[in-house]
Amino acid sequence: MRAQFVLSEIGVGLRRNLTMTIAVVVSVALSLALAGASLLVRDQVNSMKDYWYDKVEVSIYFCIKADHNSPQCAAGAATDDQVAQVKADLDKMAPLVQSSTYESSQEAYKHFKDSNPDNPLLAAVGPDAMPQSWRVKLSDPTKFDVIQSAFAGKPGVKSVDDQRKILENLFGLLRGLQTAAFVIMVLMLFVALLLIVNTVRVSAFSRRRETGIMRLVGASNFYVQMPFIAEAAFAALLGSALASGLLVGGHFFVQHWLAKKVQFITFIGLSSVMAVIPLLVVVGMGMAAVAAFFTLRKYLKV
Repeated sequence: MRAQFVLSEIGVGLRRNLTMTIAVVVSVALSLALAGASLLVRDQVNSMKDYWYDKVEVSIYFCIKADHNSPQCAAGAATDDQVAQVKADLDKMAPLVQSSTYESSQEAYKHFKDSNPDNPLLAAVGPDAMPQSWRVKLSDPTKFDVIQSAFAGKPGVKSVDDQRKILENLFGLLRGLQTAAFVIMVLMLFVALLLIVNTVRVSAFSRRRETGIMRLVGASNFYVQMPFIAEAAFAALLGSALASGLLVGGHFFVQHWLAKKVQFITFIGLSSVMAVIPLLVVVGMGMAAVAAFFTLRKYLKV
């Protein structure tokens, strides 16, 4: 088969159905861009988990005088011996406990003051209102239950808190965005498939005279169908290129604007975006080619 014939037929088909071709390109671009965004959000969530879960700590807070009404602190504020006993127990739990850092009431008050300089409570409370604590870094952050069961309810211990619970809310939001992008992507892919099928059907109908002549001179099914399949694949290629441009543009927006506003998140790099682009191209062209092939089997009798 001559490449010149295929290319000329692609050009003819695109010109005859320009409006529908543009609709196919745009719908494919949007659906693939959402697909790529969904994959990148997944990579971003995994990257953030690897980064933040390695930094989260378990905090063992001790009772203060103001907690005397609490059942855990009915005996009053924690004593130095009780604080030291918790440290001794933590040392026995190596290698699960990677490190432990003591934070006094004065240090806790200073951290609170530095983090909330405009908080009106600063004028009403002092260091005595802040509990002393052990900040425990685990070698495996998923083993929080081991620490909780070991120290919750011990004399002088008010509570055992896991910082990972705070992060789970953020990760849950990101997973929700990923799911929403996936659902919209599926809908857009369905719309793109319908447009591809309709475009190929209209193109085959408008060129039925040419295909009839080709059939009379003995052209094979593959020779007759190939221009239509290539036309759909080319439109999908344009859509894939547009989707790739949207993802690259979104990456630069994130890196040069959003990253400056949200500095506590390390965003994935351009290499992750470039790794997704070939997959989008293959999926887009493959989807269009397969849809065109099965459409031609039904609407193009050769």
